[in-house]
Amino acid sequence: MNETRAAIEPLLARLCGGEVTAQDYVGYFRNEYGEELVFAQRRGEKTARLWHSDVNWRMFRVDDYSIRLDGPMAGLITVADLTINRQEATWLSACLAASRHLRPARGRATPG
Repeated sequence: MNETRAAIEPLLARLCGGEVTAQDYVGYFRNEYGEELVFAQRRGEKTARLWHSDVNWRMFRVDDYSIRLDGPMAGLITVADLTINRQEATWLSACLAASRHLRPARGRATPG
């Protein structure tokens, strides 16, 4: 079988309005309210990009230390300036873990 599959990156780029290419590790999530999230990590960049439809596709820079449980209310989960729910945090955590090898290690220079 020789099927040509459409690349997901251009579809996600159109959805969120951001730059998402075949060089990125990408993730997509749709929550129970129909809100959509797009994650993209480019090799060698210290942070990944996160877009959320609930905030008009505003982009947030995220890394392994971005998910916080110390928001203004007990039990509130935040990432950057964005409040997210537990399912979104779980998905984002999985995206960050899966793309960790693409980010330079903290305290170590980027090869180049």
